[in-house]
Amino acid sequence: MATAFQLEVGQDRLATLTFDLPGKKVNIFNQAVLAEFASLIPELAQRRDIGCLILLSGKPGCFIAGADVEEIAGVTDPNQALAGIRAGQELFSAWGQLPFPTVAAVDGLCLGGGVEIALASTFRLVSDGSASRFGLPEVKLGIVPAWGGCTRLPRLIGLPSALDVLLTGKNIYPKKALKLGLVDGLIPQATFLHQVREFASGHLDSKKRPVDRTDFKELLLERNPLGRKLVFDQARKRTLEQSEGHYPAPLRIIEVVRIGIEDGIQAGLEAEQRAASELAVGAVSKNLIHVFQLMEGVKKAENRPPGTPHPVTRAAVLGAGVMGGGIAQLIADKMGISVRLKDIGTEALASGMQHASSLFARQVKKRRLRPDQAARKMALIQPTLTYDGFDRCDLLIEAIIENLGVKQKVFAEVEKEMAPGAVLASNTSSLSIDLIGNEAANRGQVVGMHFFNPVDRMPLVEVIAGEASDPDAVRTVYDLALKLGKTPVVVRDAPGFLVNRLLMFYSSEALWLLDEGYSIEDVDRAMKDWGMPLGPLALTDDVGIDVAVKVAHILGEAFGDRLPTPEWLDKAGEPGRLGSKTGLGFYRYDGRKRTEPDREIYRILGLTPRVQDPDPAQIAERLVLPMVNEAARCLSEGVVRDPASLDLAMIMGTGFPPFRGGLCRWADAQGLSPLVDLLEEFAESIGPRFQPSESLRAAAESGGFYSHRWPAM
Repeated sequence: MATAFQLEVGQDRLATLTFDLPGKKVNIFNQAVLAEFASLIPELAQRRDIGCLILLSGKPGCFIAGADVEEIAGVTDPNQALAGIRAGQELFSAWGQLPFPTVAAVDGLCLGGGVEIALASTFRLVSDGSASRFGLPEVKLGIVPAWGGCTRLPRLIGLPSALDVLLTGKNIYPKKALKLGLVDGLIPQATFLHQVREFASGHLDSKKRPVDRTDFKELLLERNPLGRKLVFDQARKRTLEQSEGHYPAPLRIIEVVRIGIEDGIQAGLEAEQRAASELAVGAVSKNLIHVFQLMEGVKKAENRPPGTPHPVTRAAVLGAGVMGGGIAQLIADKMGISVRLKDIGTEALASGMQHASSLFARQVKKRRLRPDQAARKMALIQPTLTYDGFDRCDLLIEAIIENLGVKQKVFAEVEKEMAPGAVLASNTSSLSIDLIGNEAANRGQVVGMHFFNPVDRMPLVEVIAGEASDPDAVRTVYDLALKLGKTPVVVRDAPGFLVNRLLMFYSSEALWLLDEGYSIEDVDRAMKDWGMPLGPLALTDDVGIDVAVKVAHILGEAFGDRLPTPEWLDKAGEPGRLGSKTGLGFYRYDGRKRTEPDREIYRILGLTPRVQDPDPAQIAERLVLPMVNEAARCLSEGVVRDPASLDLAMIMGTGFPPFRGGLCRWADAQGLSPLVDLLEEFAESIGPRFQPSESLRAAAESGGFYSHRWPAM
């Protein structure tokens, strides 16, 4: 049986322990690895020929990626979870008690348990390679770092910095790690191994780290209980504001850290055990792990669409402005290739370039890029009023006005300017891909690539495969989305595609609630409390009331009586009242900041808010169940491959609460049969639009969305 660890001991008393997990692209701690490590520790402890031990990785670009998430997902017994956590803690503590110093030499990704074994080491060194970064992302999986992370990190970098890392799960890049004191040295990647060995040679037989003389840290952590209380109270306040109580892990992290600081390391480790073993078997953690698995799944070869991707070495974006500029900036930043950015007017071009520049400036401000790096990437974006250079581009992304006739004309025109076989992608949010490419000579090269706004923040890309779209073109766009750091989901060309279709059933029901006398704030508050990032009316303002009204009419024509809208709908989008972009919509705005509902809109729409003390749970049911009903239709029509893909699209594209696991997973947890009964009650008491679909009834009979056998896409 192949082993994961290789030990080499030199005559100079320097030893290296190389972690290289057989058959895996990255190193992870699973049960087999931990068992091998546990058997190795006593042997190491007996060695007298080791003066310093260097822990290395045999995986390029990865030190250790943490624990095996699949194993965590499979744990349902808290006692089993507790045993695994306790074993890991004992193992890492034994590593830290070896009779010689240890050096964690991090060249690449270091996450979760990788950080925790580094924390248990005597010293930590990191390379300046582009893949190097640290992170404790357990909070994103609904658990806490439980192999010493919550206990050791505050002692090393200070309480405020440690809480920031633990509560956000964010990455720490090498320069920041050095500044925080997380590492003892930052080394050029080109000479990394050489300098690591030099460092280790200088610390033979040294088990003591240099004493940190930072008085503030010592005062805050050990001598000032009032200071500690202030830090913990502020952390709790911020956490509750951000999570609204839906995520238990952050609050448990704060409590575990407090115990470790106030009651000692052993108490902290025991608190880690209790918190992690309880959280790991809870519904929130299981749902968050499910979402993580969905996100990782889109990258796997077996889950990618069929076809052979074409190489993309140069790209073109047609249509500047905020959307086009954002797409061009993303390509230049993530792929480092030249991008032709075309529009018909200089004002639009200037807007697109300015937006791209502002995005690079933001990265410089956050120290993710140096000014010279940002300047080089910005230079890759080449503004133009003509098609010059398009003949060298392998891919075009169109982001012009949402008008079918205009898009058809442009695609027929631009196709003649592109390199032979170039993929032509439309960023349309609602128009048929097949119709857009109807006048193109090579319709197979036309695909949808629907980015969500704002491009730099929204992770989803809907890859729309028309009936005429060539599989190679679809696969090219899918792989491109991955290279851009996005989460692609393939959907069939159908009215509204997937996300906007489901959202329209959600948003239109919010309008009917207004029509019945519910207030703007009651409707939105109910969904915020339910876990959505925005209420449906605030979301409509952000999308643009004019855009929402237009899409409502398009989808209303497609779905008929299933998607009726109030008669006053067109009055909502009067000039100057288009939402956040004009400073007035369902809400008032101070700049782009939302302030309060605008009472004047009730008069404009002829409505009177009259429902007193509404039931938030019923509001949520009325808004979410139409999406559940329509989700079953989407799956039965083959609009999307499976419930997992639908769930991922809704989470990444709408902010559907990750702690609920996705729309279909949530519905399955409630039980589809009771939801069908509730829809029938609503159909009788409110209107026939709630009538449950035959597709949903069939899924209920099969035991749920994830149990039902859906037709192939």
